[in-house]
Order: sequence, then structure tokens, then C-alpha cells
Amino acid sequence: MTSDGFRKMALKIPAAVERSHMNPPDFRVAGKIFASLGVHDKNWGMVKLTPEQQRPRFSGPQAARGAGKVLRMFILPARKTSIVRAALDAAAKNVANRK
Repeated sequence: MTSDGFRKMALKIPAAVERSHMNPPDFRVAGKIFASLGVHDKNWGMVKLTPEQQRPRFSGPQAARGAGKVLRMFILPARKTSIVRAALDAAAKNVANRK
């Protein structure tokens, strides 16, 4: 997975847009951020997943828990496309369903 691939996948989500707040690009649905790129460097991506959603997909040395309970950051080259796609879809649904 590359940062360009991550960007393309994020933007395929219906109603997703790319913006930037404080420099790194982020991806939003209904004005709410569900993913970001380049959090630490260009090889890192971030998705907003619940702890339950994180456990089965993201673990090991290439993953790091974010500052909040709903963040998961990971090194993009270490991830399969199908896993990243599922994480982006789940993250977009999480923020779209939030009130």
C-alpha cells in the first residue's frame, strides 16, 4: 500500500473529500475526519476505528495506538490493500453515524 493508494481509496468512499488541517491531508465525510495521511511521515496513515475494530486487523510492530481511543495509525507499506480498504470503509461509517 502506498500513500497514493490510500488517498485514492479514501476518495472512492461516497461523499468523501480531501482537506487539510495543520498540514497533513485528511479525509472527511459530512465534515468529520475519518482518515489522515502523513501523521508521522509519508508512510503513515491514520483511520478512526473503535478498539473492537482495531484488534482483528491492526497489531504488531507496524501499528501504533493513537492519542484517543478511536485512532489507529499504521505504516502503509506493511498493509494489504484489502485490510486498508476495510479500515477506511469502517472509519467513514463511524464518523458518518456519529451525531
